Amino acid sequence: MRLPLLILAGIAMAANAATPAPRLKETSFEQLAKPLPLPYDEDADAKAVVARARAKAKASGKLLLIDFGGNWCLDCRILAGTMDLPGLKPWVEKHYVEAVVNVGRFDKNLDVPAHYGFTKRLEGVPSILIVDPKTDKVINVGKTTALADARSMSPQGLADYLAQWVR
Repeated sequence: MRLPLLILAGIAMAANAATPAPRLKETSFEQLAKPLPLPYDEDADAKAVVARARAKAKASGKLLLIDFGGNWCLDCRILAGTMDLPGLKPWVEKHYVEAVVNVGRFDKNLDVPAHYGFTKRLEGVPSILIVDPKTDKVINVGKTTALADARSMSPQGLADYLAQWVR
């Protein structure tokens, strides 16, 4: 039996569709816990943090999410607070292993983004790399600074952004 080409294309698209994001009750960053978190450990060994997270992601079949930013950055702190929301955190933990890397004021740990091809200054923070831990390749190329204006996104917008990379 031969299926029409459109039906086959639809089946293929459904098979490759991203995992849907959870539907969140929180609608704006004003609903985040206060004070906002300070997620970037300024004394951490960034290479070791990423290496541990990548090994864990590879072993668990999850994606590696590398968050580059600084505690001075409001958008970085909003992103961290949003990722901690009760409606989003379990979903993120199910699909990602997160590595948080302090880049100071674009003057620290820049060898880590350079490893992934970002040899010039990061375009903004937070910069999020979604990495396939098996190949160590960035899969969200061209969209790494999509969350650099996190304060203008809803929590649902962030969830939807993260969901597009999960299969």
